[in-house]
Amino acid sequence: MSEQLYPRMDPAAGVAARRIPDARSDLDLVAAVLTGDASAFEAIMRRYNRLMFRTARGIVNDDADAQDVVQEAYLRAFASMQTYRGEAALSTWVARIAINGALSLQRKQSRLVQLDETEAPLDAEHLAEDPMAELPSDTSSPETPASQAQAREFLQRAIDQLPALYRSLFMLRAVQEMTVEETASALQVSPDVVKTRYLRVRSMLRNLLGADVGRVATELYAFAGGRCDAVVASVLAELRARGLIRPH
Repeated sequence: MSEQLYPRMDPAAGVAARRIPDARSDLDLVAAVLTGDASAFEAIMRRYNRLMFRTARGIVNDDADAQDVVQEAYLRAFASMQTYRGEAALSTWVARIAINGALSLQRKQSRLVQLDETEAPLDAEHLAEDPMAELPSDTSSPETPASQAQAREFLQRAIDQLPALYRSLFMLRAVQEMTVEETASALQVSPDVVKTRYLRVRSMLRNLLGADVGRVATELYAFAGGRCDAVVASVLAELRARGLIRPH
């Protein structure tokens, strides 16, 4: 591959401060990656690791597979970074790469998943509703940490029972808290389809759980700590092995 497509980068600069959030904007980070700043690509990974994992996990039904998808998606994002022009948010752009990677993995495993199926429309009154408005924002609950953890476990199990068509949307819209427009862009469907599917998926989850499904949703599939570090280290090691970034 040409040096123009894959800038050589020295990752050493970003290691010491890797746990301090990078204040640069997404566009500034992309520009820095293209000039050979390895710390900028590490910052992008750390900024979007949770989004990427949740996006992949919405399609594949296994944590390890989702992590593999995330790592491969970052390699693809690095290879394609010069094509990013900022027309869409970087979060949507990398999420779409993760979606394509997850769908590709499902095809390899002979599991056909289609995210663009036509939805029977709901009436105008339902579409006018904002289903996210039903999600409580008050986190000062009298429940114990143990009961909250149990609620998260029950909800996660219920989500895993959903078809990928609905699980992928719920991950982006409720768990990751993307807007209707961002979710539609990532999944390449219309905003009305997002609204319709989201109302239906909440109904599905209520049937499975017999309770409200919103309060603990944003705490699911956190993908932090060691797993986040492992993805960053693995991607940088692979880029280094391919000769695309310089060793220490």
